[in-house]
Amino acid sequence: MSRRIEPEGWPRTSGYAHGIVAEGRYLAIAGQIGWNERNELVGEGFIEQAVQALRNVVTVLRAAGGEPAHLVRLTWYVTDKQEYRDNVAALGSEYREIVGAHYPAMALVQVADLLEDGAKVEIEATAVLPRDE
Repeated sequence: MSRRIEPEGWPRTSGYAHGIVAEGRYLAIAGQIGWNERNELVGEGFIEQAVQALRNVVTVLRAAGGEPAHLVRLTWYVTDKQEYRDNVAALGSEYREIVGAHYPAMALVQVADLLEDGAKVEIEATAVLPRDE
């Protein structure tokens, strides 16, 4: 499993960890966008795309034998950081439904565009799975 790192004297984070310590097998999850299993965007809205991208991350994680608690890092690439900010409460609720109350180290980066036309968010992830016994 993993352990959150929160430096002494720093304010407690909300929705992410400053760092994560974990032991096990490393899983790199490629950037996932808000498309379904047929490579079709699920819609034009930020929330619906972000939720699908997060579900896709968890689907890859589960295919490797992992669980959301094994995530140690998420990097979010968004085409509009204000759209992210405007939807943070709804996104937080959806995040907790998909991932639970597990908050890995995270970064959010605004980009000019994403490779797939119409994509508004892409999430890449790192997980550390338990060692095979």
